Amino acid sequence: MAGGTTDPKRFQASKATLLMDAFMTHFIKVGGALVIVTVFGIFVFILSQIVPLFRGARVHEKTSVPTPPGDYAVMGADEWTELPFLLRGDGTFVFVDIAAGGAASEERPAPLGEKTVTAIGYRPQQGSVTFGTADGGFVVGKVKYTGDFSSGQRRVRHSFDWIPFQETALPGVPVTEIASGETDSAKLIATVQQSQEGQTHLSVSRVERKKSLIGSGQWKVANAYDLSAFLTAPPRKILVTSSADAVIALLENGDVEYFFLTSGGFELRQKFRPFGDVGDGRVASMDFLLGDVSLVFTSPQGNNRVFSLFPKPGETVRTFGQTKEFPPLSAGAAFFSQSLRNKSFLLGAGRRASLRHGTTEVIRWETDLPFDVRMAVLGGKYESMLFLDNRDRLHVYGLEDPHPETSLPGLFGRIWYEGATEPKYEWQSTGGSDEFEPKLSLVPLLVGTLKGTLYAMIFAVPIALLAALYTSQFLHPDYRGVIKPTMEIMASLPSVVLGFLAALWLAPLIETRVPSILAVSILLPAGAYFFGWLWSGLPVNLRRRVAPGCEFLAFLPLLVLLVWAGWTLGPVLEQWFFYVTDPVSGEKVADFRRWWPHATGTNFEQRNSLVVGFMMGFAVIPIIFTITEDALSNVPATLRSGSLALGASRWQTALHIVLPTASAGIFSALMIGLGRAVGETMIVVMATGNTPLTEWNIFSGMRTLSANIAVELPEAPHHGTLYRSLFLGAMVLFVLTFFVNTLAEILRQHLREKYKTV
Repeated sequence: MAGGTTDPKRFQASKATLLMDAFMTHFIKVGGALVIVTVFGIFVFILSQIVPLFRGARVHEKTSVPTPPGDYAVMGADEWTELPFLLRGDGTFVFVDIAAGGAASEERPAPLGEKTVTAIGYRPQQGSVTFGTADGGFVVGKVKYTGDFSSGQRRVRHSFDWIPFQETALPGVPVTEIASGETDSAKLIATVQQSQEGQTHLSVSRVERKKSLIGSGQWKVANAYDLSAFLTAPPRKILVTSSADAVIALLENGDVEYFFLTSGGFELRQKFRPFGDVGDGRVASMDFLLGDVSLVFTSPQGNNRVFSLFPKPGETVRTFGQTKEFPPLSAGAAFFSQSLRNKSFLLGAGRRASLRHGTTEVIRWETDLPFDVRMAVLGGKYESMLFLDNRDRLHVYGLEDPHPETSLPGLFGRIWYEGATEPKYEWQSTGGSDEFEPKLSLVPLLVGTLKGTLYAMIFAVPIALLAALYTSQFLHPDYRGVIKPTMEIMASLPSVVLGFLAALWLAPLIETRVPSILAVSILLPAGAYFFGWLWSGLPVNLRRRVAPGCEFLAFLPLLVLLVWAGWTLGPVLEQWFFYVTDPVSGEKVADFRRWWPHATGTNFEQRNSLVVGFMMGFAVIPIIFTITEDALSNVPATLRSGSLALGASRWQTALHIVLPTASAGIFSALMIGLGRAVGETMIVVMATGNTPLTEWNIFSGMRTLSANIAVELPEAPHHGTLYRSLFLGAMVLFVLTFFVNTLAEILRQHLREKYKTV
């Protein structure tokens, strides 16, 4: 070849190029595989953190020790289940040292002296023991445990704290039933006494002591109340709340009477039959759950129900109502023990023992033991169980149930929580007292995630798609070269900055100008449509004076005018339509913030979903706009030219040719924007009340899954229930986005094949 070379080697790639090509090929393959392995590893790690949430309780026998024989009435345990006690009917304590193989020591309270004990009450939550005597008196005290290291090893020691002997309202009449509750300054002791005439008396004594700067005085009976007139049958069992303000009496005929202490004395606040629809309606057992807000009942047939205090519709005070129904036992409960750490309780009859949770209505563990059970106690740390069999042998069982509050119903179902008027979805991970029951439903967080995403996409999608369509198909190239980079820069704005602006500037602004927002939202699209219709009707000679792609310059003045008009018209609309009648003055007050709750029955909050929709939409618009504009601009020019050549207008070409051809890319832009909105954290945390709600009210706040993880994970105990529940929220978010992305990819491929997009 003239002026050239015929050397064939000039068409061959160098060895360095081939080596680099081979290296990059394998490097990309390995990188892709590592990405897949990493994603799978993250999935496995999250799964490993949430699996324990769905495990039931694990129970295993640790040891058993003999105990001295006796007619035991009560069994209690220390926090570590190392020195439990058995209480005989005569008032003698028998402490059993588990570590020493069951070595026992006996002790009788000094205040009892030679008195005959006829009734015993025990409150494990407070560690208090109450004795009723044959001469119509009572003795109240506490069993205290401490750790002792004097011998070089930790040993558990016990001590007592008794108050002097007190007389009931009927001295000399034997006490047959007794119960107590106490606060720091008062003790409430309820007693049942049977007189020689056969009359049953229910009396309540309030024991108080005065405190001064030099110390505390002696405990003395300050008030006595006689509730006998309210009884319709003899009481079988009585309970007193730990707040020392209420007495519950279970009567022989199956009725339960609830007395509450007011400033004027006790009032019979409620009378009900827990098993009025079962057999003869009688009750086999009645006991408190932790917190004394719920009562656990069993019937002689084995039915198990929970009644809790909550205000009924139209009532202002709380009364008991059924909230739970558990699978029945074979018979009424012969033993019962409440957990001191959560709402679990242990009950059973014969050899059957069942561990149940009073909030989630789930059986955590249930089995037939190899012995008949006389009494049972749950350890103070909810890590052990004690069973006393009929042969006076004490069996110690280990308990592993770190997450009793969680189950599928508890995490995703409606739960009737204590104090609530109905079952509902609720997330509230912490409370102000030990009796608080964690509420860990993920449904409000899932609703909040979908709610925030919905309002953000409603705001962002029309603006982003129409802006991208106009920019790519109609805008002059000079302006396009400025607008597109500007939109891409907007996508880089930090979320925390947007959240800051939403919370401190946008939310207070929108709070008082909602009617103005509504007016602008109506006038702006209507004005744009009217301008387009008017522009298309102008003579061609006039339209030619504006360069193609610069028509928006003629619309800008009208745009500013419409925004100003809508913003100014808002207060006028508020005066005309959004007013309420002031209940005090009777005058009409124009205030959208008061009108909305009155008209819809829902709340109006300053930081609400409308604010999140605007600001999160502002964060999503640049992403959708950029990808959509690229997809529309990459449609082959031959398709547009052919459409225009056949007589179609620019709008017809854009709507019927360009948009369908670029639909796969547009759909990808929407899915990426959706993912951005679903995973947004800082804007939601700062721009809403961050309250988990299950309502779609646009003027209320919300909490999303991602925001919940960011807010609560730093405070969650490692491997605790809240910690694992947050990981479950992450898994739900992971599965949700995976499902949406998979569905989006399937639809994108379908659109790509339909319109033959490459």
